[in-house]
Amino acid sequence: MNPRLIFIIITIIGYNSNFSQSIYDSEYYNSLTYTHDLNLPNWGPYTKKYIGVSHIPDIEKGIRFDLSVFPGFYRRKVDVPHVFYESGFHPWEASPNLEYFSFRHELEWKDRVYTDISYSKIDQNSRLIRIECINNTAIAQNIVIHMMGSIHFPSIKAYDPYTPIQYSTIKLPSYATWIDAIDYKEIKFAKPSHKDQLVYDGKLRGEIRDHGLVNGSGIGKRFGKKEGDQVRYEFEITTNINNAFLWVRYKIKDDQKIDLELDGIVNKRLHLSGNGSFKTEQIEIGNLKSGKYGFRIISKGKSPIIIDGFTIIDKKDTKNVEVKPIIWQHTPNIINGPIPNSIILKYKNIDTYYGISWDYPDYEVREWKYKDLDDSFKRMVNDHVKTKFDNGTNGHFTNIFLKPIHIQPKSSFFINGIVCYGSKEEVTAYLNKKIAKENIQSIYNKARSNLFDYPIVPAGETYLFSQKRMAATTFCNVVYPVYTQKEYIKHHTPGRFWDSLYTWDSGFIGLGMMEQDIKRGIESLNAYLNEEDEQSAFIHHGTLLPVQHYLFLELWNKTQSEELLKVYYPKLKRYYEFLVGINKGSTTRMKSNLIRTWDYFYNSGGWDDYPPQKYIHQEKIKKNVVPVVNTAHSIRVAKILQMAASYLNFNRDVKAYEKDIQNMSKALQSYSWDKKSGYFGYVVHDENQNPTGILKFDDNVNFNMGLGGAYPLVSGVCTKNQKNLLLKKMKTKRRLWSDIGLSAVDQSAPYYSGNGYWNGTVWMPHQWFFWKTMLDIGEADFAKKIAKTALDLWKKEVENTYNCYEHFIIKTKRGAGWHQFSGLSTPVLSWFNAYYQQGNLTTGFNIWVEEKKVDKTYSSLKAILKVFDTENEKFSLIACLNPNFEYQVFWNNEIIPHKEINAGTLSISIPNKLKKGVLTIKKLK
Repeated sequence: MNPRLIFIIITIIGYNSNFSQSIYDSEYYNSLTYTHDLNLPNWGPYTKKYIGVSHIPDIEKGIRFDLSVFPGFYRRKVDVPHVFYESGFHPWEASPNLEYFSFRHELEWKDRVYTDISYSKIDQNSRLIRIECINNTAIAQNIVIHMMGSIHFPSIKAYDPYTPIQYSTIKLPSYATWIDAIDYKEIKFAKPSHKDQLVYDGKLRGEIRDHGLVNGSGIGKRFGKKEGDQVRYEFEITTNINNAFLWVRYKIKDDQKIDLELDGIVNKRLHLSGNGSFKTEQIEIGNLKSGKYGFRIISKGKSPIIIDGFTIIDKKDTKNVEVKPIIWQHTPNIINGPIPNSIILKYKNIDTYYGISWDYPDYEVREWKYKDLDDSFKRMVNDHVKTKFDNGTNGHFTNIFLKPIHIQPKSSFFINGIVCYGSKEEVTAYLNKKIAKENIQSIYNKARSNLFDYPIVPAGETYLFSQKRMAATTFCNVVYPVYTQKEYIKHHTPGRFWDSLYTWDSGFIGLGMMEQDIKRGIESLNAYLNEEDEQSAFIHHGTLLPVQHYLFLELWNKTQSEELLKVYYPKLKRYYEFLVGINKGSTTRMKSNLIRTWDYFYNSGGWDDYPPQKYIHQEKIKKNVVPVVNTAHSIRVAKILQMAASYLNFNRDVKAYEKDIQNMSKALQSYSWDKKSGYFGYVVHDENQNPTGILKFDDNVNFNMGLGGAYPLVSGVCTKNQKNLLLKKMKTKRRLWSDIGLSAVDQSAPYYSGNGYWNGTVWMPHQWFFWKTMLDIGEADFAKKIAKTALDLWKKEVENTYNCYEHFIIKTKRGAGWHQFSGLSTPVLSWFNAYYQQGNLTTGFNIWVEEKKVDKTYSSLKAILKVFDTENEKFSLIACLNPNFEYQVFWNNEIIPHKEINAGTLSISIPNKLKKGVLTIKKLK
């Protein structure tokens, strides 16, 4: 038997981890091809409105049912738990598979009067709602619970979930097929755009989303404006048509005209004019036999056109074609349930029913015909007479009003509810079952058992509360629907305020989730990568920092899954080639071999008001000024892919990456290093892309004194002198170091500000890159300082506020920004995992873990490591093992020294002499 195979089998059996063996199966990866959806249940915290549990009746339609829960004080106040601003609730617990999640709703801060509301899987069609009402005060309390059922429809665009897209449906004869304009075989623009190979939000080239379009999508934007714009279709006719016509639906702006040439199944020139509304054109084809056909639409210029789609139809049937706008109906038919304390809801736009039951006897069912409840609901809290409320806006909430609930001092009270889905008969039968209380407890316990079981060392206990809140926030920050690549998907967002894709944030979301569930990390990676035959190089929204490549490296080093490597290496290579300007159409690479991404997004490093970035946009000089961060990350990503290519024996790729690394490294050293400031600077170019100097503040000081100016450290391309200078700044207080971590901007810089978004604050993501870099260069103590400072800061803020913030203000050491932020704050999960979670080996970016074995008691570890950069004197590792033992560490069978950071956590620094070695950690008897 192959020796490598023997080792891998042992690894799988012996490695005690929190992911299943199925991540090695082709079947799992096949389920992720040609989709960007997540393998999560149809029940989850997917709302974009008021927190609770949501259900997706049909993933393809973009429709979502919400059952939100509003707790409050009886006839006093109700805090509507809106997800778009702080409203008194906090993600509390969540299993990675979302079969269980809960929120704490604070009625009287802090933990004096509150409700813990959890949602537990019963089966695929139902969820248990468990409401624990707690009174920690010395007086009795009267509270209320409002269950609020509502339906929500796909929105016209991200960030606007309140405006449903009013798309149309088309009625055709049974033999005819509607072909959406976006279902083309090929589209070409006479004047190509640099964004044609990287269409924002994963849309197709030329795709628009708009009201009135059949299925919501069509071809538009600039299509047709230039002569030579063209689109080609291929399709099949399944029956003979005696007098066939091509029936096309389109829209042109009022008083504009366009000529189109049709070439293929029909050859004709069309002269079209517009009135701002949709029109149709019918073109005679003649006798048509069944078979495969195609044609091109070629613009002759003048004005843009929106093409909705077309069909091939017999002339006699053209008058019967009906295009109707879909009418979204928010108001359900409310049906009495089969048992007391139950109702059934039927919404017109879905075929199935929802049933709700509850076990509290004092209730009232009311209706709120409101688009938004926020202020109105709180204002009407004392109106206990009306059962129907209507403000004339388009929306509806079915209100199950449980009141009043009396809770004695220092006591708690439980209310249970069930929500189910199916046909009317199925829902009726389900509600009739009336689950016994002992079974309800069993359901709750079983679902809650899916919570991650933290195998931590004792020193990690102090951080556990804040870690659980961060994990819950990360897993619960998931919404539906998000539209991309012709599908509606469930998608993790950095916060519900950002109801959209977000590329670099989502890389960090994956890095955080994989610490508890490898599959969640893989699916986060998969969401942003395209198959090789799909249009865009990857899914792009926002900053072009390639965090997906770092996520891939971490997934590999945890799993050594060759299936993972085989599936994602080609996709990541394509992503990289666009990033560095190799991909056709990419404009990122300057003639100087420096990389800049301004053509695709205003933000180079995700750091918004970072001083030089802010300046070049204000002065409108971005075309000729190149930041450091994009080139630096491109070099590191090339090194990551080089490691993967080396393992796969793709020697041609290895050489190509090496050439890129050399060219980009040389460019940074030649044009960007500023000896006077000791930082790398933004490089100014002339109109011919020749470097002319470094961008200066007041023509005097390097404008890039900050983490951006230190980023070649992450790339691993600094000279020894540069490395020492940058390290000194990073370690020096009131330069890059502050009491709460690494400042984004050098605090001694003349443009440093204490009141900026990034300027004057500490964020976690860039600190994560430098933390990993410290391991690469053997700075284990400073790596620990970065991580522990961040964990202490996070612990203090979360324990004080229960919030998970975006960033921290250096002056006050307090959190700020979005209050339920995962995305860029997830490095705290990585740091906690590295130093306090047993069974983990953590490396820098230069290490490729070829094989790894940790025994089931976490008391021994063996790993084969390939070292890809031997220029540093040493590299460092962190191993977290069973705290009940002391250990010896061996490198290639020779004992090497180590530090015990705390019981079970070892800091290991290894002389950087060999390109490959075996790390062995053994417990002392």
